[in-house]
Amino acid sequence: MDDILKTLRVSAAGMKAQGVRLRAISQNVANANSLPQSPGELPYRRQVVTFKNELDRKTGLDLVRVNKIRPDGSDFNKRFDPNHPAADADGYVLTPNVNTLIEMTDMREAQRTYEANVSVILSSKRMLIQAIEILK
Repeated sequence: MDDILKTLRVSAAGMKAQGVRLRAISQNVANANSLPQSPGELPYRRQVVTFKNELDRKTGLDLVRVNKIRPDGSDFNKRFDPNHPAADADGYVLTPNVNTLIEMTDMREAQRTYEANVSVILSSKRMLIQAIEILK
């Protein structure tokens, strides 16, 4: 029974980490078309979530945790729009470094990982219920 509880903790940590990743992705998608409002102002910068394994000393389990939510250092895109208030002297406006296709791909991966952890929790729950029924 102790192994089932450990499995639940590991899967719950994975769900929590992927939940943070999904929130960062949704923020990226929501800001993909946001533009600066004045010259010299920078647009939204894509956020990236990194993970790490961390030993939970209380349980002895190696759990996944969010390491950092950091800005993506890739270059901003440019769009020619000389009438925009944030356009530079050449008529270009900096746009966010968010590629919605990449975000959607990352979202599907995070969603599938989250769902896999839910499946493990549900299977563990069924095994725990069966063990309790056997002990009755």
